[in-house]
Amino acid sequence: MVGTGNLFSDRPSHGWSRSTDQGARRPSPPALLRELAAEAGIRFNGSQPWDIQVFHPCVYRRILARGSLGFGESFMEGLWDSHRLDETLSRLLNMKIEVKVNRRTRLRWISALLKNLLLNRQSPERAFEVGRQHYDIGNDVYCAMLDSSMSYSCGYWESASNLEQAQRDKLDLICRKLSLQPGQRLLDIGSGWGGLARHAAENYGVEVEGITISREQLKLAEERCRGLPVRFRLMDYRDLEGRYDRIVSVGMFEHVGPKNYAVYFDTVNRVLDDQGIFLLHTIGESIDSAATDPWIDKYIFPNGVIPSLKQLVEALPDGLILEDWHNFGQDYDKTLMSWWQNFENAWPALSEHYDERFYRMWKYYLHSCAGYFRSRRGLLWQVVFTRAEHRDTYRSLR
Repeated sequence: MVGTGNLFSDRPSHGWSRSTDQGARRPSPPALLRELAAEAGIRFNGSQPWDIQVFHPCVYRRILARGSLGFGESFMEGLWDSHRLDETLSRLLNMKIEVKVNRRTRLRWISALLKNLLLNRQSPERAFEVGRQHYDIGNDVYCAMLDSSMSYSCGYWESASNLEQAQRDKLDLICRKLSLQPGQRLLDIGSGWGGLARHAAENYGVEVEGITISREQLKLAEERCRGLPVRFRLMDYRDLEGRYDRIVSVGMFEHVGPKNYAVYFDTVNRVLDDQGIFLLHTIGESIDSAATDPWIDKYIFPNGVIPSLKQLVEALPDGLILEDWHNFGQDYDKTLMSWWQNFENAWPALSEHYDERFYRMWKYYLHSCAGYFRSRRGLLWQVVFTRAEHRDTYRSLR
């Protein structure tokens, strides 16, 4: 079963739990944490829906000692809660609380930063770790949470009123930006469960080759695209060969890492046809942030790094021309909260295979990410490139 086991030795005693009598006295926070929370408009054990309800005093020790890692792990253990977890985390992210807690927490953050700077955490040897830990947990979770296209990336909500339409509009927006034509060869780097490959093959008449680092994704993608001119391979992007008319990468660049950005773009440049078009769909940040949130790194996306605008541009090789840059990061908030609602609705069935700790881990993951985009710390980019040899004028689409 996913999520079993106890990470902590100081679990709450029987007297402290989420079911604690409302008349019972809740543990009080240290002055430092109380003041920092107040800056975000949050109170410990307050009455607003985004206030933090603490059920055991060890929560405060863990926050002070381990920063965001202790905060998230304490939530997974049921030691604190919030009626509006997404808003709680959005408010905290707005004020960059992760670097304000105390000196020990900052040293931990600096340690994570140095680890990212000194090590290639996205080397070929590590490339498949995130597939095993995150994407291979069980297709039942993703089938329950995602829309029918199995799109695990930001939807496009410009005209959409629900997740299904937002994801369909996103897939079609990508295909139109790529100017797909019947008979072309499309390479999908990080092809997921085959949603984009299937949409492009069925609606635009292209031949698609997708690559993934997840065995579970590969298996389901092949089933979903059976009978179409689509082929999937389990492989690292660095091993790509051949030439393609169009290349797309959706929600995969976050696993590449700054030490490999140049290699990634060199690979794309090498396999893209002279008259080809490449679209990169990725989460981004406006400033460099080489240190990944330690909770996300440990429990959700090991070795992941969000690129900054500067990092992305500086990694571009000679010969690739930037044609269009489209940001719709706030649409990710709606997408994530839709995923959460689907997951919550499906939990009675999923709970037969996953435990309460997994439920709270997944809740914290989706709500913290929604808060990340709501706070505008997180952006979502679709960036279009052509090669220098490309002769047609590129027309931006929305």
